[in-house]
Amino acid sequence: MSTESRGPGPLRALAVLWHPDGAPARPRGLTRDRIVAAAIALADADGLGALSMARLAQRLGCGTMSLYRHVTNKDELVTFMLSAAPGPPPRFGPGIGWREAVTAWADGLWEVYHRHPWVLQAAASGPPADPGQLAWLDAGLKALEPTGLSEREKLASVMAVLHYVRGAAALDVAAGEADPGFADLLRRFVDAERLPAVAAALSAGAFDGATGGDRERVTDFRTGLALVVAGIAARAR
Repeated sequence: MSTESRGPGPLRALAVLWHPDGAPARPRGLTRDRIVAAAIALADADGLGALSMARLAQRLGCGTMSLYRHVTNKDELVTFMLSAAPGPPPRFGPGIGWREAVTAWADGLWEVYHRHPWVLQAAASGPPADPGQLAWLDAGLKALEPTGLSEREKLASVMAVLHYVRGAAALDVAAGEADPGFADLLRRFVDAERLPAVAAALSAGAFDGATGGDRERVTDFRTGLALVVAGIAARAR
């Protein structure tokens, strides 16, 4: 899930997403779905900054102006991409507990952000309003139904989990691109007198996992997630 600004492009895109015209698509013709899929693939490979209408047209083998018959501008395109990229949210069986459901929901978001790191870059202001991202929000709220929390408390809880996952994923993606000697670099400059808490974390090896292997990084993510879920459980009680 992400947040985005509300310019003319995104507003028109939301209208299209919520009320599609239902016109049959030509199997081999240029369609909005083909354009969005190609844009997602391009952003996955090279980042959102590399996405342009000209480059997208080149990838699709068409003229740039042909894209504008289906997409008004890049802002509208990004709205379509944000709705499509996450895919459907996880479904929970009747026997699963709410803690397991929330954890599975968070794990699903973690995977979305790692499959599509550009989604993290697309954040701006205002809550998501497209059907794709709202389906994830709906699933998160449903997972919390057995807690007995009020609707406002459930929404606050879901947003707490969402913001944790987004932040952890952003740090993890950045760590994957960082110098593996980051912890050693900090040890060169951080001293216990000036930054005692950071120095203690360094001494305990807490920063070593930030650029460690996948297993260590996922373990750190799960540890933080368990703390967030424990906080929700305390509120529910």
